[in-house]
Amino acid sequence: MIIETFSAEETFESGFSLARQAKPGAIYCLNGDLGVGKTVFTQGFAKGLGIDEPISSPTFTIVQEYHEGRLPLYHFDVYRIADISEMDEIGYEEYFFSDGVCLVEWGSLIEELFPEDTVYITIEKDLEKGFDYRKVIIQNTAKAEK
Repeated sequence: MIIETFSAEETFESGFSLARQAKPGAIYCLNGDLGVGKTVFTQGFAKGLGIDEPISSPTFTIVQEYHEGRLPLYHFDVYRIADISEMDEIGYEEYFFSDGVCLVEWGSLIEELFPEDTVYITIEKDLEKGFDYRKVIIQNTAKAEK
């Protein structure tokens, strides 16, 4: 599925809509360049789960937990993971194989850890279509549509 957005609000809404369909144990791998809107998408996703507290990227803590929504949200940012064994150290399996929902920013860096049913989301810019234009690609395979 491809969603085109033309504002931060629409990118937020795409995350919100996806989260409304999220099931316990779901894992979402979120990729895109710096500044493409991953955090805005994640904020919408959290809101779609019923989470009202502020959402920021957990770049230095690797994972943030949110328990107030209809499902727990485990928000990862693995940008600073230097070696995949660091994921073992934080106990990633307890999150990935729980009744919560995992959303993993920069997930392509740890792709080998994801189960087969992981949903892959890629957000891309295209400045020719406008500064706020985003192409949100959602699929069940790691190979993004181009």
